[in-house]
Amino acid sequence: MEKITSFTIDHIKLQPGLYVSRKDKVGAQTVTTFDLRLTSPNEEPVMNTAEMHTIEHLAATFLRNETAWKEKVLYFGPMGCRTGFYLLLAGDYTSRAVLDLVRDCFCFVRDFRGEVPGASARDCGNYLDMNLPMANYWGNRYASLLENIPEDRLVYPE
Repeated sequence: MEKITSFTIDHIKLQPGLYVSRKDKVGAQTVTTFDLRLTSPNEEPVMNTAEMHTIEHLAATFLRNETAWKEKVLYFGPMGCRTGFYLLLAGDYTSRAVLDLVRDCFCFVRDFRGEVPGASARDCGNYLDMNLPMANYWGNRYASLLENIPEDRLVYPE
């Protein structure tokens, strides 16, 4: 079998950033998958599931309520390796085109206080596995990177 696209990226060179992972055609529509990489793979500790789960709830809530983008958001969720998240949008986009959206999303995660949306037994299959203070930490770290992100963190390394 052929390697899938995400396994062809050099994870030794990969640093935290906002990358176009792939673009797929679904009928006449393009779906752009973004790699929101929060940690340096194989160099830094990965995120724990509790903060990733909290970020997932907060970011999905933000993205699906963001006026200009909500109709284009197809999916937001964690990478299995726990180094970041995937965001799938209907449309053909560059990393630069969604930079403000993703930065605003992680500022929301950084600044959120209170009850995490959907964190109840009725709404979530693992609602006790949440860590808001660590989600705030990761939101701050990633939003800070996106404030002045270098161009080489918007395109996968060669």
